[in-house]
Amino acid sequence: MKIVTIVAHPNLEISRANRALMHELNNHENIDVRDLYREYPDWNIDVEKEQQLLLVYDRIVLQFPFFWYSCPPLLKKWFDDVFTYGWAFGPGGEKLKGKEFIIATTTGGPENCYRAGGDNWFTISEFLRPIERTVTKCNGTFLPSFVTYSASQGTDAYLSQEAKRYAEHIQSPSSLLVN
Repeated sequence: MKIVTIVAHPNLEISRANRALMHELNNHENIDVRDLYREYPDWNIDVEKEQQLLLVYDRIVLQFPFFWYSCPPLLKKWFDDVFTYGWAFGPGGEKLKGKEFIIATTTGGPENCYRAGGDNWFTISEFLRPIERTVTKCNGTFLPSFVTYSASQGTDAYLSQEAKRYAEHIQSPSSLLVN
């Protein structure tokens, strides 16, 4: 299975958690890693290039820090620009059909903040619903997300453990992730 991870962090150089996750993936030959903010510092996304790259992979992992209950703005723009009518959805838009998508995100808060009655009122799954629907609207398969909670307070040992768990998660067969 060919896997690409699209990392979307506006300040990756200062992110201990997202860097730890990304660096772990470099130890796996079957995973390609792309840094969206480094690739497009001017925000001018090469739509044709991105579309052609997506066709090469079986599984697309979207890695980002959880910002204000959503993804960073360049990733949102990437969706808007790349997942076009007639290519990703609508008549003739079946290029992502059968592609598997996984969200990998990091939060500053602990897991108990993301539940009914918690500080944020909702679960991560509820907050990620718009991205899930975007993927399914484009005929992709949305697989269970990977979340690292309390990332900003995490020790190096914790982040290293999470990075290994992350690499295992995104390489797991879909049959293991959904059961």
